[in-house]
Formats: sequence, structure tokens, C-alpha cells
Amino acid sequence: MELTIVAVYTICNDLLISLGHQTHPNAQMTDAEVMTTAIIAAQFFCGNHQRACSVLKNHGYIPNMLGHSRYNRPLHWIPHLFQILFEYFAEVSKSNNPNGIYAIDTYPVAVCDNIRISQCRLYQGEEWRGPIASKRRHFYGLKAHLMVTESGPIVEVFFTSGKWNDVRGMRYFPYGLPQDSVVYADKAYCNYGIEDELKEVGTTFKPHQKKNLKHQFPSWEVYLQHLHRKRVEVTNSLITQLLPKSTHAVTATGFELKLFLFIIATNIKQLYGDR
Repeated sequence: MELTIVAVYTICNDLLISLGHQTHPNAQMTDAEVMTTAIIAAQFFCGNHQRACSVLKNHGYIPNMLGHSRYNRPLHWIPHLFQILFEYFAEVSKSNNPNGIYAIDTYPVAVCDNIRISQCRLYQGEEWRGPIASKRRHFYGLKAHLMVTESGPIVEVFFTSGKWNDVRGMRYFPYGLPQDSVVYADKAYCNYGIEDELKEVGTTFKPHQKKNLKHQFPSWEVYLQHLHRKRVEVTNSLITQLLPKSTHAVTATGFELKLFLFIIATNIKQLYGDR
């Protein structure tokens, strides 16, 4: 854990310096320290910021640590800095992906058990209820739409309500990929119109084809589709390992920020290891 703490702080601090970002002069903690605490909480303490604050202070990593309630204020002032950090990791991952192979999938995140939907305060309405096809059940919460590289790190992510289907979400990916990239997906993403649009910008889209479609890939291509699709499923499993059974949040914004921090922590784990 010590090496990860040092690495995360160094990356955050160097990134903010390169951006010319300055912490407020009256702040007790620097923004790099706030970011480090949040990421370490996601990676090692199931998103429990209070435990992370206590450990980092007591072991001398951040001696000027704020109390838990005071720490939450600067944390919610800098979500844009976490977005910049994620984009930095995304660029590093793309540069380490010479074959230009990517895969997309969705990751459902329930905000509560189905039996407690009527009591949920973070999200309300049927738009948040969606299916989990692999488990043959429904959930209530968010869908994280992910794009990962051949080796696993996440390069694109956005959140929608649970009711969104995969094809609808597929249209909202930025697809900021290098020329001649190949994107693999499962059969839920079959859409000839989007495939043709991506070809025009130099990206080849290869989803699993449904059996009733005329356009079918040769057997060797189907094998590659299955092979590269597994990578995004492994990344989903890594996110699951970090997520607690119940994520505490008072607001929807706070819940989405915590989820985004788990995404960043998963990237760090894949890029730099869990040490």
C-alpha cells in the first residue's frame, strides 16, 4: 500500500503542477493530498473516506489531514480534477495499446436492494430500473458504460440510468481512438448504422452477430471476438472487487463521484499494480 500511496500522490501532484493549478492559499490540505486520500479510500478501504483519512494521518503520510466532515468539502470542489486524472490515465493506456484493440460493455451498479426501491432517496423513478441479462434479474441504479484496452485499463466511461439499453449508450461514447482501431462488443451492440458511421472516422466495430442477421463473421473472427471480449469482463470483475456491498452517499452527485473513484482506482491497479 505504501508504494501505491506515494505513486498516486506523485502523479496527482505532478499533474496539477503541469496544469498550473494552485490550491487555495488558506487550505489546510493541498488538492493533490485530497485526491490521493479519495483514491486510496477507493482502492484499499471500500470507499470509506473516514478510514482512509485516519490511516493516512496516523501513519504520517498526510500529517495535516482534515477531519472527515471537513475533508468532504474540498473533495466535492474538485471533481473536474479527477476527470483530468482519468483522461491522463486513458492517454497512457492508449499509448500502451499498440494493436489498437478495444472492447466495450456496461457495468450495472445498484444503489439499493430491489426490496428497498421505494425508500431510495438518491434516485427516484422507473428510469433507474434496468435489467441484468446475465443474472436474469433487474436492478435499481446506474449503468457505467466502459471502454477498455486490450490489456484492461478503462479509457472511456460515462454513467446513465439503469433503463438505458446498450445500443443507446453506444452512441454516446466519444470514440477518441487512434486511426485503425478495432472495437469489440457483445451481441447487444449490433447496429449497422453505427458501424458504418465509425468506419468513416477510421474505427472498425465488431460486435458478436445475432444468429438471425445476414452479416456473419468467419469462425476465426468469432474466436477473436470471444477472446477480446473477455478482457472487459475481467475489468468488470476488478471493479466488483473494489466495490463494497453498500456504498454510502448522501446525494446522487456524491454516489457518482465515489463510483468514478472506483473506476480510477481500478485503472491504477491495472497500470501500476496493487502494492
